Amino acid sequence: MSEKSQKLPFFEKLGYSGGDAAANFVFQTMILFQANFYTDVFGLTAGLAATILLVARLWDACFDPIMGLLADRTNTRWGRFRPWVLWTAIPWAVAMVLAYTTPGFGGTAKIVYAFATNILLMMLYSANNMPYSALGGVMTGDVVERTKLNSFRFVSANIAQFIVGGFTLTLVAKFAGPAMNRQHGWTMTMALWAGVCLVLFLITFFSTKERIQPPPKQKTSPKQDFADLARNKPWVIMFFFTLVHFAILAMRGGAWYNYFHYYADKTAMYDWLHKIGLTAPALAPGETAPGGILETLGYIVHGDRLNLANSNVADVFNSMFNVVGTATTILIIILFASVLTKRFGKKAVATAGFSLTALTSLSFYLLKPTDAGAMIAMSAITSICYAPTIPLIWAIFADAADFGEWKTGRRATGIVFATIGFSLKAGLSLGSAFFLWLMAAWYGYDTAVAPAGRVLEGFRMFSSVYIAILFATCAILMIIYPLTKKKTLQIADELEERRKKYAAQS
Repeated sequence: MSEKSQKLPFFEKLGYSGGDAAANFVFQTMILFQANFYTDVFGLTAGLAATILLVARLWDACFDPIMGLLADRTNTRWGRFRPWVLWTAIPWAVAMVLAYTTPGFGGTAKIVYAFATNILLMMLYSANNMPYSALGGVMTGDVVERTKLNSFRFVSANIAQFIVGGFTLTLVAKFAGPAMNRQHGWTMTMALWAGVCLVLFLITFFSTKERIQPPPKQKTSPKQDFADLARNKPWVIMFFFTLVHFAILAMRGGAWYNYFHYYADKTAMYDWLHKIGLTAPALAPGETAPGGILETLGYIVHGDRLNLANSNVADVFNSMFNVVGTATTILIIILFASVLTKRFGKKAVATAGFSLTALTSLSFYLLKPTDAGAMIAMSAITSICYAPTIPLIWAIFADAADFGEWKTGRRATGIVFATIGFSLKAGLSLGSAFFLWLMAAWYGYDTAVAPAGRVLEGFRMFSSVYIAILFATCAILMIIYPLTKKKTLQIADELEERRKKYAAQS
């Protein structure tokens, strides 16, 4: 069977997708909740939390190219990339729990613990997810089949995002119990997620197969690998694109958490939850009544509406916001991502998607604190625009690896994905850190003082205007990206012919 027409079995696509679902139990927790876990639960100042996030993720970003070089030079009966998914599965699960456990000691030792566990988790993330991502680039040479594979991958990733965004805070509240011990709640929740990750990694390892190998006579050095990257224009553009893109995700996650907890009106959020049947009916001041579904399950602390300011209703509404957005994303990926890509090409779809997402993000600024229903609606609308871009980006990274092989005759899938991983981690680091630093410097954010005035306006701006500017930057980078649909297919055809010659000569 030729590589171009090589189709992957349904269960192999499904099994491969489980690895990214597992990764997103860490990744989504990191971009949605980690900054606020350190400030609100672990007990660090905003500046110290920002420093820990920046240092740990930048070190992890520097580790990615090292991991890429190792993976490209790994040679086992299972392949180059699959073994790393297996080898890191158990250490990953242990590190997940440790990173979200608040130790019983304080002072410098507590800060060192936060640094050490965060760095450990991020290094294991790299050792697992970089080879996993590269694996998708060597399972098939068919560019359309790669998009389908990444659609499977990101449907599963978004199901994980749905679970993390929709249930993490509610499970934290449940495990915290009546005493509202959120430190215990976080440890128990992450232990549950860690068990799920372990199972998913094992499924990925046992269900996948590597098919594309480097040219048989290829001999490269790390110096040559990096020199090839510098001449790979698609990779250069995607490197900077990824830096901006993932800075957005980290910045937006932290901003939205604070937007819902401090800017949005808690009574309006509670009333919206009541309209969809999840909470108790509206009560007059001082009155009590039997709780709704969420109060009964223990997800919202029961009490009259005078106590909403001190309840966890913002956690639940934030979760519902995430659930609606992620459910919409899953639906759009399933129905439209592959269809749009086949019709218009990856570049055109990604450019349109990021442009429209910039506009919807800007519109978020127009919402008032009491517009709870409109906030949920905007989550769905933004997801409709953004969702088709998600599987395309990772397929584009594989296209950049193909371009490098086409230009130089040398293939380095691992180093392409590893250096993109460096950019991804650097973006996450800068996004989280700059959100906290700029909130402190520009808007006077102090975690020891209840947010008000300019601080609330800062949360609003970071949730909308600043995010919109960065999404527009992504759209511009996609406009100048050189690989059109026609060029990508040409490269795939020519590489297929080369590989046929290699096979005939072997």
